[in-house]
Amino acid sequence: MRKNLTAAAAAALVVGMSGAAAAETLRASHQWPGGTGDMRDEMVQIIAKEMEKSDTGVKVRVYPGESLVKAKEQWGALTGGQIDISAFPLAYAAGRHPEFNATLMPALVKSHDHAKRLNDSEFMQDIKDIMNEAGVMVLADTWLAGGFVGKEECIVEPADVKGKSTRAAGSSFEEMLAEAGASIASMPSSEIYTAMQTGVLDAANTSSESFVSYRIYEQVDCLTPPGDTALWFMYEPIVMSKASFEDLSPEAQEAIKAAGDKAEEYAAQAAKDADENMVKVFKENDVEIATMTPEQFQAWRDIAAKSSYKNFAESVPNGQELIDKALSVD
Repeated sequence: MRKNLTAAAAAALVVGMSGAAAAETLRASHQWPGGTGDMRDEMVQIIAKEMEKSDTGVKVRVYPGESLVKAKEQWGALTGGQIDISAFPLAYAAGRHPEFNATLMPALVKSHDHAKRLNDSEFMQDIKDIMNEAGVMVLADTWLAGGFVGKEECIVEPADVKGKSTRAAGSSFEEMLAEAGASIASMPSSEIYTAMQTGVLDAANTSSESFVSYRIYEQVDCLTPPGDTALWFMYEPIVMSKASFEDLSPEAQEAIKAAGDKAEEYAAQAAKDADENMVKVFKENDVEIATMTPEQFQAWRDIAAKSSYKNFAESVPNGQELIDKALSVD
């Protein structure tokens, strides 16, 4: 891979390798638990297994659970040459590229099928153009739905978060929740459990997968799943450094793209299954399940329109255009 690795990155590259040259192993890093069935880890493992089976001589070593790079540092590590592949919530890099907040905008994506149509839209092409310019390419498109959890009370309408310390994924959700009267506590999803346990949080939203993988059901009393009125969707693709990709042989490039396609195909069904599994797991742990009505969903969207959407359009040069392009995909 790249020749100008830091000493730490070079050491990580060769750890655990048996017989293969250092340049033949790609480092894949992500924040989620490994070996628990979390679909994001599974996607990266699919790519690793497919490359292991290929005759290209290129292997993928997976570093789950922030064991190599912390959650929100993945993008910098990817563009800086410390890692080659990541399962990454794109909005985490919005500090560098504010346009990425559009991939975690309240009520912008309505369903898994809608998300799939967005992948081939002008909206996502604009997002991917920015990624490419930064030196990152997409191996697998992935959208995950999510919901709300609350201690003591359910979260189904804006009034339910008033005065509550709430964790939201991304600034756009933070803006919407703040407009509704919530007190915002920013943290990665990996810290929700402890924050709930210690009383730092009263409520939170994140993906269905994270709610289960991080065992949030042990700390909450009520879950509002996405259902037919999904307020929360987040783009969490498998991404790769373009420089690392271009260092591969043509055969290896084709192999890793094919592996990415296989991971994406798996994720399309797994993301839907994750929503159903989340409800099942929370029920088994005696957590109340709430349902958001279309009217409650619209109340959230109205608040988002005058907070998240408005702020995004005003602060990002092509922000309104991005929102319009996303909303035009039916």
